[in-house]
Amino acid sequence: MQNTDPKKNILILATGGTIVCAESEHGLSPHYTVEDLIHCIQPVSKRVSLSGKMVMNIDSSNMTPQYWLNIAHAIEAEYQKFDGFVITHGTDTMAYTAAALTYIIEGLNKPIIITGSQYSLMDNETDAIQNLTDAILFAKEELVGVFIVFDGKLINGTRAIKTKTKSYDAFHSVNYPPVAAIKHNRISYNQSVCSHFQKQLSSAQSTTTPLTIAPKIEEKIFVLKLFPGLDPTIFDYLKEKMKGVVIESYGIGGVSSEVLDIASKVHELTQAGVAVVLTTQCLLEGVNLQIYEVGRSMPLDKIIYGKDMNTEALVPKLMWALGKTNDPAEVKSLVETSIRGDMLETPEQFYFS
Repeated sequence: MQNTDPKKNILILATGGTIVCAESEHGLSPHYTVEDLIHCIQPVSKRVSLSGKMVMNIDSSNMTPQYWLNIAHAIEAEYQKFDGFVITHGTDTMAYTAAALTYIIEGLNKPIIITGSQYSLMDNETDAIQNLTDAILFAKEELVGVFIVFDGKLINGTRAIKTKTKSYDAFHSVNYPPVAAIKHNRISYNQSVCSHFQKQLSSAQSTTTPLTIAPKIEEKIFVLKLFPGLDPTIFDYLKEKMKGVVIESYGIGGVSSEVLDIASKVHELTQAGVAVVLTTQCLLEGVNLQIYEVGRSMPLDKIIYGKDMNTEALVPKLMWALGKTNDPAEVKSLVETSIRGDMLETPEQFYFS
């Protein structure tokens, strides 16, 4: 799967984040340009033809769905000129952006690699140069899809979660193995998923579907993490103001049923036309409402199963689905359909691999 062509045209799209930050009197803030990034990775530039463009220069905690669309349109505008794309991005919302681009960019048949760093470009301990070099080397591969490259790992963009605030290995692939690893500029693919992405590549290259960007994504989404003592009046607000709610349940799908009857509240939401996704607060192994009585009390034909997806992917997927249709059955079908490996029908094959 490793590419042997001597030169590929790669576009770096900078969006801000720690990787381009510098110290100021008010703390770290975006400062360096995309030209600065390219200057710091001269050795790898001999293997590819690099270009750069600044899309925005923000702290990623300020990322919004509109910015996702701006990034997608920046790729669309340059799509025919380049073989692969590298997006530099702050780490705090990187996983959300990787998943969002997976859904809102349709007809993709090239690699989009997102990377960043825990330490800024000119910091003595920076991981920026290595991460950016690795990202560029993956961007010249025969890959299809959106991925995060960080600390030597290539992670499916819908499976990444930031799990550490300071360490180099900040991102982990959840309920799905990393697609590949890279060390000393040498790539090794994970054979348990490599064929899956090769099939995607073959299918994408044979299709004539043009690249398109979702015209609309619904932003009225709320993430509700259950906790003991949750005020039930929050559901009145959700019913009135929101189009979709992602509920993070306890364990494998546990919800309160006595002091606060979550099942009846969820029924009220679905009756009001609010799309409700149920997932778990646990990092691994997903949700299954059929195990406990409290789970079975939910309106199983109405709610959307988060299965083994993470919240960072469920949020933009629900936004994307609601942007396509208001029909509850269609929204349920869109979210529960696997897209680029974001959920597995039999996830046990990977949990312990």
